[in-house]
Amino acid sequence: MSITILHNPRCSKSRQTLALLQEQGIEPNVREYLKEPLNATELTNLLELLGIEAKALVRSKEDEFKATGLTLNSASAEELIAAMVATPKLMERPVVISDKGARIGRPPEQVLEIL
Repeated sequence: MSITILHNPRCSKSRQTLALLQEQGIEPNVREYLKEPLNATELTNLLELLGIEAKALVRSKEDEFKATGLTLNSASAEELIAAMVATPKLMERPVVISDKGARIGRPPEQVLEIL
């Protein structure tokens, strides 16, 4: 099974989720999404795998989100995806993707559902 973690090494939840995977004997593909951002197509596919709307993946409390002038209630999915493409820091983290789906690692144990 192929497992990928969209990882930010500066985030404690992301580090905890990576450690949890490793404790399970899994060495996932690690994609540091701040260095290698997702494009709009990848984000759209990820949202489908997660089974959530774009607004559920946006870190709306970040100053960079406030600076966009968008709001979760009024912005379209396309606008939110574009904001996450332009500013990858706005994407919720970490996200683990496997052949069985995807989960946001908040809390980290949620990712065990797709292993």
